[in-house]
Amino acid sequence: MKNLSYFSSSLLLALFLVPILVQAQPPATGLVELREVELSYPSEAVLEAVRQATVAAQVQGRILDVRVDAGQRVAAGEVLMKIDAREAAQNLAGTVAQLTNARANFERTQNLYRQKFLSQAAYDKAEADFKSAKAAAGQAGAAASYATIKSPLSGIVARRLVEAGDMASPGLPLISIFDPRALRAVASIPQYKLGAVAQTPRAKLEFPETGRWVDAARVELLPTADPQTHVVTARVYLPENFPGALPGMFVRVHFRVGHGKKLLVPASAVLHRGEVTAVYVVDDQDHLHLRQVRLGEAYDGGDLEVLAGLSAGERVALDPVKASIGLNK
Repeated sequence: MKNLSYFSSSLLLALFLVPILVQAQPPATGLVELREVELSYPSEAVLEAVRQATVAAQVQGRILDVRVDAGQRVAAGEVLMKIDAREAAQNLAGTVAQLTNARANFERTQNLYRQKFLSQAAYDKAEADFKSAKAAAGQAGAAASYATIKSPLSGIVARRLVEAGDMASPGLPLISIFDPRALRAVASIPQYKLGAVAQTPRAKLEFPETGRWVDAARVELLPTADPQTHVVTARVYLPENFPGALPGMFVRVHFRVGHGKKLLVPASAVLHRGEVTAVYVVDDQDHLHLRQVRLGEAYDGGDLEVLAGLSAGERVALDPVKASIGLNK
């Protein structure tokens, strides 16, 4: 009985001290406001490089020399790797010899034809043989040059798919390169939203993990829809040289569809505990009351849409963790 009385007294004392502590150190607060915002349609997307290429082998042979690795910057025309293409080189030597012989035979035939010692048919055959040998030598020369793999663009090596000593064959992917200066997000727009988006094709890109927002440099709507899903693909371009963005990153694209009023709360005031989303509401006496809320879309500037749980004009603690520590003292 004595312990129960002591517990009740301690509880009453704690309840009495909480408002005193809150009043002594009132938390920083933000206002729940009904504001005019741009209405948007959010769509999840993935970043990709505007200029990218996967270089594949065009001749068969063993890879002798690999000069670059993933993450390395390369210039257009820079040698990336070399393939042992001795067979192609021997073929080139053979075709060059045939070309030399065909050229000499054509020149002799041409002289004899001018002197009326050979027929038109013999001249035509010698000319055709010369042209055929010339084409074969050019083709063999091109095949031999494919043994040296060069970068088709300036950028960064994304992946190296082979190692020195591997066998290359025509069509085998060797290396992937992208230009980091120009990136875009590829998103989907459903048919029922296409009209609103197409009126003013503008968008913002959100990086959910970091909270960063950026205005899209350009929005491009492809002219066809998928016949199965009935969605249109949109390419949303980031500003040139946007820092911290890489191909393959997840982003959320917010397409502008008009204007309207939304009830907003600062994102820093929201407290997440498991499945519960709540805020600390501050009353006129600076007392804190934990209240569960239901939130909607995120907006540029760090505000979240309030769907339920708060009213316009209410104040909320901007640092709920610090506020909860104050309550537990």
